Formats: sequence, C-alpha cells, structure tokens
Amino acid sequence: MSDLPSSGRQLRTEVTAAGELKLNLVDVPTAPPKSEQVVVRVEASPINPSDLGLLLGMADVSTAKQVGTDDNPAISAQVPSAILPHLKARWDESMPVGNEGGGVVVAAGDSEASQALLGKTVGVLGGAMYGQYRTLHVSQCLAMHEGVTPRESASCFVNPLTALGMVETMNREGFKALIHTAAASNLGQMLQKICLNDGVALVNIVRKPEQADLLRSIGASHVCDSSQDSFMADLTAAIAETGAYLAFDATGGGELANQILIAMEAAANQTATEYSRYGSTQDKQVYIYGGLERRSTTLTRSYGMQWGVGGWLLTPFLQKVGPERAEQLRQRVADEIKTTFASGYTEEISLAQALQVEVLQTYALQATGKKFLINPAL
Repeated sequence: MSDLPSSGRQLRTEVTAAGELKLNLVDVPTAPPKSEQVVVRVEASPINPSDLGLLLGMADVSTAKQVGTDDNPAISAQVPSAILPHLKARWDESMPVGNEGGGVVVAAGDSEASQALLGKTVGVLGGAMYGQYRTLHVSQCLAMHEGVTPRESASCFVNPLTALGMVETMNREGFKALIHTAAASNLGQMLQKICLNDGVALVNIVRKPEQADLLRSIGASHVCDSSQDSFMADLTAAIAETGAYLAFDATGGGELANQILIAMEAAANQTATEYSRYGSTQDKQVYIYGGLERRSTTLTRSYGMQWGVGGWLLTPFLQKVGPERAEQLRQRVADEIKTTFASGYTEEISLAQALQVEVLQTYALQATGKKFLINPAL
C-alpha cells in the first residue's frame, strides 16, 4: 500500500442558499483500507439519470457558465427560485456524485475477502464515484470474470439490477408480463434481453420510430410508439395479447401512467362477461421509478377501482428480497456483463471535461442513446 496516492481528484456539487449551483473538482484524501475494505482506482463511471438529480440540483443548465480555469475547471448555474426551497436540506454543502462505476482494486485490507479482490477488476456501487480513488467495503464490490474491463463493468449495478428487479417484482406480485416506458434506453434494452432469455412478454413504449426499430432489431415483439395516432389502440392490443398489467414508468410526470392504466382497463374489458360500475376486477399497477418528465403526474381515474400507482426504488427492493436473492441477481449480472447487461457509451470524458459547459449541457439532456461515461483516470 506504500504506492497508494495520498489523495485524488473528485467532482463535487453544491447548491447555495442564494440559489447558485457550483460544480468543481477538489483533492480528497485517499483513506487506507480497513480489514474489510479495498481501495479502487476508478476508471469508468456512467452518468445515469439518478446521478444528474444530485449533480445538477434542478438548476437551469441554460444559465451554466464557466467560472474556473483550465487547470481547475468549475461551473456555476442558477437554480430556479421556485425549486430552491425544496433543496434546503443540501444548501451550502459540497457533495460528491456518482452512484456506480468500474475500476481496479489497488489496495486491500487484511481480511480474506479483501485480499481476494486485490488486483481484480470490480464493479462498484458506493457513491462518490466521480473521483480517482474510492475506499469501500468489500460488499460494495462485484468481482468481474477474467478479461472484463472497468469500462464493461461500470454500469453493472443500477441499470442491470433495476431491470432484473422489475422481472422479480412481476413474479412476486403475481403478474405474468410487463410494460416499460422509455424502453429504448440502456436499461430498456437490458430489460428486453432479460425478458427474451426468461420467456417473459414485454410491451415496450417509445416515443420515436427509430427507437421502435432499435428494439425490434434486438428481438422485441411488442413496441408501441407514443408519437403515433394509433398509440392507444396499439397499446391496448398489446396488453390484451400479453396480459401485461404491471408497468414500470421512467417518465414519472405527465399523462403516460394514466394512458397505460386506461389501456389496461380497456384490454381487461375485452374479456369481461358482464358490466360492472366498479370497472374490471383485473389488478392494474404502474410503478414510477424515474422522473424524465418533470410535470405533475395526471390521473383521470377512468379505469375502475382495481388499480394502483406507486414508487419503486432499487435499494428498498434489494432489502425486501434479502441478501441471498440479491447476491444471486448480482452474480447473474457478473456472468452476463458482456451480453445481456452490456452497456454502450457515446462519449467517454475526463473529470475536467465533465465541467465544460457545452459538455454538461449535452449530457444533461438525458437523450436516449446518448450515454456518457466519466473516466477519472484520464
């Protein structure tokens, strides 16, 4: 451990009480590993939507401006006054960012589990991953098979386990098929591959014809394009054919969850034998797990009384299924990281490049098929 650098650069975010977002790089000490810990040299960390919420602090990125230097880049932007009160818990606190990543274990504690990871490529779920070094408990690391690179292991937790969690939730709650929105995303493509492998019917909702084409190219049978006039008819028909009465919605706001419930009810009524003023007896559930659409969620309650809308998060799900099942899901990800759970990236950037205004304004768009990877080792 004598060669372990005493410090490394880390990206930080801060929202001030005055309504300013500050992004900068700081030098942080590299904590030596305790018995059950390892130090990972981070070489890849994706910019996920869940990271952007913390990183950008709901700021208006159109107001972003460069305030640092070439050697010490920094960005400032304004947080809308209407949003600022909701961020009071984080006012004037500099916070690290980055949920997950991949890298190489360069130092390890004296426990058997720690020593077993020394020199290994690992995927990591630990927070503060937009930095050069990260000291973590061994349980936060997923050892990769020989030949897997940090880039390939960078997205081995959030999207893969979320996609697996959707299928697991379906099975546990007694449904037999799924609906997924923003389906051409990195996560959506993983979910489609899982469903093909596991024999699960999946109804994909996208918003562009080219996204529908992408999903069909990897084997999707049911793709509904919300930009088409036939969307509701197509969605209803797909639900009736598959029995997909459980949906996971990445958009969160607007009318999409409502449209899904309407289509579910219409599909259920196609097989109803008699009229009921309470609607169909078919259970219908939409879980919101993202917030790509910032508008309020609109529900018209035109789908009877047997329905539900709720939130779904990965960490509570993993706690619910227990450590043994969670470990089985993690191992499946490691085993299929080059196939089912392979992630593609359109841009690989350094920590300094992440703090260039034009780059930030691009990855802040969260455009489908435009996934950015930060490499703190660059």
